[in-house]
Amino acid sequence: MKPSGYNLTATFAALADPTRRAILARLATGEATVNELAAPFDMSQPAISKHLKVLERAGLISRGREAQRRPRKLEPRPLAEATDWIERYRRIWEANYKRLDALLQELKRKQKKTVDALLEDVRPKPRKRKLK
Repeated sequence: MKPSGYNLTATFAALADPTRRAILARLATGEATVNELAAPFDMSQPAISKHLKVLERAGLISRGREAQRRPRKLEPRPLAEATDWIERYRRIWEANYKRLDALLQELKRKQKKTVDALLEDVRPKPRKRKLK
């Protein structure tokens, strides 16, 4: 069940590539054209365009139009939905870890009691002095 029209699978698939993550990081600072986005990468402009298409299909970026410029901008909603999905599982795992920690503490406490009882059995008992 997905809460909106965005596809989590497409979002995570798009985020799987380090180049696309770098593009999103750049767009987090503001809009940029394809050439501006391609500048830091050692790849062709068509290769960058393919990455941009994947990001657009996932809804992570959108294309604007300013005269001859076609700047891309970050669309936060799919990232927010992916974060919400991850957060639900983080809370589940955090609760599981807390239960595990409590269980481990209980086991340590029981183990200490057992060890203390065993040591008590093997410790020499103080002798009582006979009073004259």
